[in-house]
Amino acid sequence: MKRITEQESAYQNLEHMPVADLLKSINNEDKTVPLAVEKALPAVEKLVKAVVEKMKAGGRLFYIGAGTSGRLGIVDASECPPTYGVPFDRVVGIIAGGDGAIRKAVEFAEDDETQAWKDLQEYAINDNDFLIGIAASGTTPYVIGGLKTANRHGILTGCIVCNQGSPVAAEAKFPVEVIVGPEFVTGSTRMKAGTAQKLVLNMISTTAMIQLGHVKGNKMVDMQLTNHKLVKRAVDMVREATGLDEQEAQQLLDRYGSVRKAISEYEHKD
Repeated sequence: MKRITEQESAYQNLEHMPVADLLKSINNEDKTVPLAVEKALPAVEKLVKAVVEKMKAGGRLFYIGAGTSGRLGIVDASECPPTYGVPFDRVVGIIAGGDGAIRKAVEFAEDDETQAWKDLQEYAINDNDFLIGIAASGTTPYVIGGLKTANRHGILTGCIVCNQGSPVAAEAKFPVEVIVGPEFVTGSTRMKAGTAQKLVLNMISTTAMIQLGHVKGNKMVDMQLTNHKLVKRAVDMVREATGLDEQEAQQLLDRYGSVRKAISEYEHKD
């Protein structure tokens, strides 16, 4: 398989480039990423619709990956509870090598084709759930093995990769291929490939949460009120929806503990 993600950078002698030129060149490469994602939107749509169908029936969403790809899945999963008020086990991110690999690379963890399924078994994954493998190269054994075994157990699978015709995409029932081309630093897929994966993950989780009813209008009405900034945002949402002044909105929020409940109780009073 010819891996575009490993092809030579279009830029040479980087160590001799002025800082301004380095920054401009990286930025120029980054500008191409949203266009690559745009080309993959039909595939992303199919994936999201399948994810939403499973989640509406009570299923969970799992991400598996190694290195940057695994970390991106964990970031996306970990932001769903505070943003949308869903339980912490509704969207789950798993990285090859375990949680310690989030901060420090675990040697050869991604090369074990059997480990992902073992990791998923800790969550009792089943055919009500949906599994997405994330791998820029599309060749990560950890991800391939996880998808392959999930398929055998009747679990729907998808993927986000940055090479065409990869083994990971071949295993996924709903593959998403975002072809961003060679990296600025040859093979450094934490750059354009990582950005592309992050954009697609944003689309998947955000669209799923909207479809599941966790957004009203354009507001995060189920967000957790975990700091002063979010409490202020929540008060403003209640004010906007009810016409109450700030003090009244704060009292309503304090009484019911969430934007959704505060607005709902106000709308149905009397």
